[in-house]
Amino acid sequence: MRVAAVEAEALPGEVERNLEAAVRLIARARADLIVFPEAFVTGYDDAVFRGALPSDDLAWVEPVQRAADECGSVVVLNTALQRGTLTNVVLAPRAEPWLAYDKQHIYALEREHFTPGERGASFTLAGIECALSICYDANFPEHAAAAAADGALVYLASGAYFPGGETRRDLHYGSRALDNGMYVVFAGLLGAPHDFIGGSAIFDPLGNKIATARDGLAIADIDPAQVHAARDSQRMWADRRPTLGPRVRRVLDSSTRG
Repeated sequence: MRVAAVEAEALPGEVERNLEAAVRLIARARADLIVFPEAFVTGYDDAVFRGALPSDDLAWVEPVQRAADECGSVVVLNTALQRGTLTNVVLAPRAEPWLAYDKQHIYALEREHFTPGERGASFTLAGIECALSICYDANFPEHAAAAAADGALVYLASGAYFPGGETRRDLHYGSRALDNGMYVVFAGLLGAPHDFIGGSAIFDPLGNKIATARDGLAIADIDPAQVHAARDSQRMWADRRPTLGPRVRRVLDSSTRG
């Protein structure tokens, strides 16, 4: 399964132009699965989030659905919605658009506008289960671990990182890959209005970065055999305990002897 992670700028509030850009990127990628950055449809912008957002009926997604049909690609398209969520819409060829996943961990700047999702989500493509996440979700190891426990071999992340977040970004996604012996596909937003830093990349199940964005796309092939090999050699996933039992606590005297 060939996967492409988009690295591109979304123009704040310019939904039609952002959708046109998405169509062009889908045609260029020619991948089985294409993942877009966080809020790519609307742009990630406080003023935009306060205004009129795309409707929940998804009528606006039709140009991207056409592109998915023509290219035979599954597309993960992230947007803010009227209902007050940051949502991954999944578009499959000749299928109804799916409101698949609402961001579960809401970042500080988003809390005025959005409510958190209440469930995880995944889909199976070419026999490979792919779990959905959005930016801040990946800061919490249990989010990716829950996906892996449900059978996911790939963790798809749509994100938007601010300047200065490069090291933290790469550590989070590489760690989620190594922790769980799974591929991680990160699609990062660029540009306005906060100078977003992109960083789209694909990590293998050992946490190695195997693809970075060139001309707006990071592309790699997903091989389930690599997941099984990683989980055999790095035993954290197999050896983790389902519970660590009750915690014992004690207060000690910190005084020193003279």
